[in-house]
Amino acid sequence: MDLNIQLTSAEHAQIWGAYQNASLTSAVLKYFDKKTEDGEIKPVIQDALALELSHLSKLKQIFEKENFPIPIGFTDNDINADAPRLYTDNFMLHYAIQMGQLGMVAFSTAIPMVTREDIYIFYSEGLRQYNEIHQKALLIALTKGLFVKPPAIPLLKEIDFVKKQSFLTGWFGERRPLTGMEITNLYSNMQRNNLGIATLTGFSQVAKSKEVKDYLVRGIEIAKKHVNVFSSVLSEGDIPTPSGSDSMVTQANEVSPFSDKLIMSHVTAMITLGIAFYGMSITTNIRRDLVTTYTRLSAEIALYSEDGANIMIDNEWLEEPPRMVDREELSKPQ
Repeated sequence: MDLNIQLTSAEHAQIWGAYQNASLTSAVLKYFDKKTEDGEIKPVIQDALALELSHLSKLKQIFEKENFPIPIGFTDNDINADAPRLYTDNFMLHYAIQMGQLGMVAFSTAIPMVTREDIYIFYSEGLRQYNEIHQKALLIALTKGLFVKPPAIPLLKEIDFVKKQSFLTGWFGERRPLTGMEITNLYSNMQRNNLGIATLTGFSQVAKSKEVKDYLVRGIEIAKKHVNVFSSVLSEGDIPTPSGSDSMVTQANEVSPFSDKLIMSHVTAMITLGIAFYGMSITTNIRRDLVTTYTRLSAEIALYSEDGANIMIDNEWLEEPPRMVDREELSKPQ
């Protein structure tokens, strides 16, 4: 295995992003590890933390070998493990479930982009590891009755084909019943938004800056609006909807476990993932009204994300990702 092959732009970008994500997630999990009380949930949090710390170590070695500057990311200065308990064990378990799911999505997306063997192995092993975390956390949630499964639909009795173009419509008149994939997307996006509401609610209780606090409150209202939109579509089809997440947050509000920098970075990362999942929903939905809905909601959170990025830039919290050199800037006289 020749490790002297120069990293491609894709590989450089992927490992930089992976380092930032592992740095952020490990900081949050360090706090969770100190606060988890349930004897079954705590080992999952510890396994998730160990995985992220392992990824940080491996990625740091790659950066050092390539003589690239190691990203700053997040440190122990961004967390206060002695702060009061902000979230319940139920929230922390669902956080681990989402971490496993999002890790699998990110690493499976990275694998086709990388070619150097050590980078390929890192992402391949990571995909398996995130799958294990997801499986462990999901099994505990199911056993404890803390995970609401997507609704079931009747089994097909025979194969049929679409015969009318009205199958695609949905703006006017009678809408056809939702397909299984459309239900899955609506349901999953509702669950992610509900977890997002809980996350932002906790953050808003402890954020120090009024600007950050106001931004979080705005995000909560946007997420609630999106939940209502998805819920109305499901209810129209007599499909049960997942419950909210108020019980996942405590009333702690005096001492923040997280820096405002970490909070804003976490929120903008969630928004980016939300846009990605809405995009995936567009590609797998057939009813035109749903495609229009996802497009409209994506535009709304994209604007919200831009406002968050501006807050981070103003406070010098946004670390610049790898990019091509600016030849015009280099040519200017010193």
